[in-house]
Formats: sequence, structure tokens, C-alpha cells
Amino acid sequence: MSRATLYLVRHAKAGERRAWVGADFDRPLSKAGWKQAESIGKRLAKHGATGAVSSPYVRCVQTLEPLAGRLDVGVKPDDRLLEGADLEGALDLIAEAAPGTTLCSHGDIIPAVIDALIRRGMQVQTPPDWRKSTIWVLHRNGTRVTKGKVWPPPTTGSVS
Repeated sequence: MSRATLYLVRHAKAGERRAWVGADFDRPLSKAGWKQAESIGKRLAKHGATGAVSSPYVRCVQTLEPLAGRLDVGVKPDDRLLEGADLEGALDLIAEAAPGTTLCSHGDIIPAVIDALIRRGMQVQTPPDWRKSTIWVLHRNGTRVTKGKVWPPPTTGSVS
């Protein structure tokens, strides 16, 4: 059975939803969010990330742009990671993603995915953390996620 590590990232800080004029789809990262995205990119490139798949929302794509730049790949949008998307689609994506893939999604999808993976037998090695810019490190054996842990959001300049 093939083993793989995947990374599931909650998008970095974006401007206030209620203060944004325009479609929420287009709401970009804030200055603090861009710093988080840079730290995420450095950390994941160092830990063997190989690709970037994201919700098509601007803030999610932007969260993975620094990583994609380091890896010399594009950020591939995938509707299965959209805010409000069907949970089964996100779970299918996790089961089929290439080893090292980094996935970026939203605050509704990530807790639902983690809860579903726990119900399917995943052992969680850290207390859950749902803040923006958290990184869930998922260990997959074949198509089944067996272990997961979460890294807290980066502090400015952190590359651990």
C-alpha cells in the first residue's frame, strides 16, 4: 500500500467579510495574511510539499501562491474545496491527491473533513486547531487517512 503525506491548510487572514465591498469570492488576503502565506510556503516547501490545490476563492489561491512559486507549479483550483462544498467531494480529493499535495480550503470544510476522517478511523495526534493558517498534516495509507496532526498558524517570519 502506498503511503503519502498531505497538507490541508485553512486560508490565511483575509480582510473582514462585513467590510469587504464586492463578492466574497474575490476577497483577498490582508497584509498579515500575505505574511502568513509566505511562512506557510517556506514551511511546506521545506517539508516536502509537491503541489498546490485550492478552493477557487481568491484568499485560498493567494494562500498557496508563495508555496507554488517555491515549487515552480501553478495553484490548481478545485471546486471540491469551495466554502459550502459537499463533504464527500473534499474527502474524495484527499483520497486521490498525489503525495505531498497541499490543499487549501475554508473554516467550514476543514473541521467537517477532520471530523469525517476521525469517524473513519484517523487518529489525531494534537488538539484540534481551527484558526486561519493552520496546517493539518495528514498521513494516508492507500486511500485511507490514518493519522493527522495540526500545526498552529505561523507567527510572522516563522519557518519551523
